[in-house]
Amino acid sequence: MSPTLPEVRGRLLRDEPLAPYTWFRVGGPADILFLPADPQDLTTFLARVQDDPALRSLPVTVIGVGSNLIVRDGGVRGIVIRLAGRAFAEIEVLEGHRIRAGAGALDSMVAKAAAKAGIAGLEFYVGVPGTIGGALCMNAGCYGRETKDVLVEATVFDRGGVQTMISPVGAFGYTYRRNAMPDTMVFLDATFQGEPGDVAEIEQKMALITSQREQSQPIRDKTGGSTFKNPPGENAWKLIDRAGFRGARRGGAQVSEKHCNFLINTGSATAADIEDLGEEVRAGVKAAFDVQLEWEIKRIGER
Repeated sequence: MSPTLPEVRGRLLRDEPLAPYTWFRVGGPADILFLPADPQDLTTFLARVQDDPALRSLPVTVIGVGSNLIVRDGGVRGIVIRLAGRAFAEIEVLEGHRIRAGAGALDSMVAKAAAKAGIAGLEFYVGVPGTIGGALCMNAGCYGRETKDVLVEATVFDRGGVQTMISPVGAFGYTYRRNAMPDTMVFLDATFQGEPGDVAEIEQKMALITSQREQSQPIRDKTGGSTFKNPPGENAWKLIDRAGFRGARRGGAQVSEKHCNFLINTGSATAADIEDLGEEVRAGVKAAFDVQLEWEIKRIGER
């Protein structure tokens, strides 16, 4: 028997397919998908779930726009919370060349807001797909900078909806594409430190990053961004290319011919096609170079 769900101002959907919520456009349903109306709706829901024994035991998974995510074909058990919409995407310019952004704000929009305000140092976010919530989770970065380099503090919630301000950055325990925070924490917003800059110069730098990304990455395809982390002293794409996997296929999944560290859904792929192709690539690189590639893309759910 399905548990009784608390009343919310957002939307609660049972057995909701998650494929439309991911950039790969693959994956099975969530047992329960919660689309909160705003942060208050979210915290109230979390508190009520914690108070209900039938709901408390359910796993809770938080997603953003699904840019760096594979949802497996069997779907996701428990509750999936998707932080999206205007209430979670607000961006505010603060004194001292700082920017505060909601977890649902697109990284690229944060970069553009900073540029408009003459705040330099956040240009790299224009080349990071996804949202600030995801950037906080995985210390996202590109072109020589990472989230840890600009993060001042962040607001997080625990499973019970209790709000905490996390500062300094050391509390995150950031390393390459990873943080040491408990998986039960939910990011709400964050503040970033920039520096004074010339608007034209900032926009020129962002245009260069955008151009380089368009020329070198398959951003027009159904993809999840960089698939594997770069091993120490190596480039994942070079290893994949040298191992002979450029253009390799499994079902409807393919290793991009444009950038070997990108997997793409050519149109008919299942989540299993994509993940299995990734594992085939990992095994091939391990056999050829004795290097074990680590997944950068997050994979959730059951096969």
